Amino acid sequence: MNKLTRERKPKIGLALAGGGPLGAVYETGVLMALDESLTGLDLNDIDVYVGVSAGSFITSGLANGITPEEIYRLFIGNQTIDGARLRPEAFLKPAFREYFQRARSVPLLFVDALWRYLSSPIERGAIDSFAGLARAIPTGIFDNDAISHFLDKAFSEHGRSNDFRKLKHKLYAVATDLDTGQSVKFGAPGFDNIPISKAVQASAALPGLFPPVEIDGRYYVDGALKKTLHASVALDEGARLVICINPLVPFDADLARRHGKPEMKKLVESGLPMVLSQTFRAIIHSRLQAGLAKYGRQYRGANVVLFEPGSDDTEMFYTNLFSYSTRKRVCEHAYQRTRQDLLKRRDVLEPIFAKFGIDYDDEALHDAGRTLETRVRRTRGAGGERLHDAALDLADTLNELKHWAGRIVERRGIQ
Repeated sequence: MNKLTRERKPKIGLALAGGGPLGAVYETGVLMALDESLTGLDLNDIDVYVGVSAGSFITSGLANGITPEEIYRLFIGNQTIDGARLRPEAFLKPAFREYFQRARSVPLLFVDALWRYLSSPIERGAIDSFAGLARAIPTGIFDNDAISHFLDKAFSEHGRSNDFRKLKHKLYAVATDLDTGQSVKFGAPGFDNIPISKAVQASAALPGLFPPVEIDGRYYVDGALKKTLHASVALDEGARLVICINPLVPFDADLARRHGKPEMKKLVESGLPMVLSQTFRAIIHSRLQAGLAKYGRQYRGANVVLFEPGSDDTEMFYTNLFSYSTRKRVCEHAYQRTRQDLLKRRDVLEPIFAKFGIDYDDEALHDAGRTLETRVRRTRGAGGERLHDAALDLADTLNELKHWAGRIVERRGIQ
């Protein structure tokens, strides 16, 4: 066991990227694996936390003393934290207020467009004259107020805080100012008076899906618009080791085939959603790689350790970003993938971790039969909670059967 004391260790940072509910589930699995596989690493005692989009939800919990296992129980097991429950439907509640506000503007916009067309039908034409009606289109489909309300309640209990300034360690939730396109670090001076719950809501406001979030008269959207990870925020705070998790990578079908994965359809045959998914993943991952290369030059001597799925990971690519019913399977997948990754990269990672008083737990890592679910069950209560877990297990099993049946049908080309 490394004998470095906490006072002598250089700063450690944790940076989590976005990826919707799927990304948060994957990150939870990775954190659970790191928590049990590494000794000397306390994920609730990190010097600098940086979260982007869904990642800000996880980091805000960790900075508030909510353990990875508690996050698992909340996000995967559908349990409560001090009576607060985050239900799956919270992510899919229609933005009725946004719909109503935009709908109210339609009559005036239509009259204005009609007047413009009738006054200059040849010069402007119908398309130009009625283009202004686009302002009546809602800026988001779903309402993410429920996330802010949940965090506000969860952070107001048992010594937790919804105030950046009252936390033991630095926490940053990165969002993008819609009117300037600039990144904003909530938690930094000048932006640390914003409630953490509101900052997380802004950081996770993915354009098109969630309306921009108004804070002090300005509007904010997803922090991933500028950078994928924003690990430089932790590095600028003096962190010498930054552990990063990125749940989304572009899929390499050729590599998957060479590694023995079943033959898949061409992505174009799966339609627009799959094409858009691959495009989105490729864009954010290329930015991530560019950022990592820059960190190596700009922050010499610092260590950035990244955990992410492999490019041949069919499980992560073919699961919908907003799928919640598959959460147990995806979380277990991330957990096992991370355990394997730690062993595979041991020669590289162990010396790095040792400099920060972090060691490998060989007993945990070499336990081939260990699963995330069995670990969690060991610390669960009895009675009604077990009945509740059994009901969730049954629902997840049915979803698993449906998932794998669909995959078999797809591979055989049965329509």
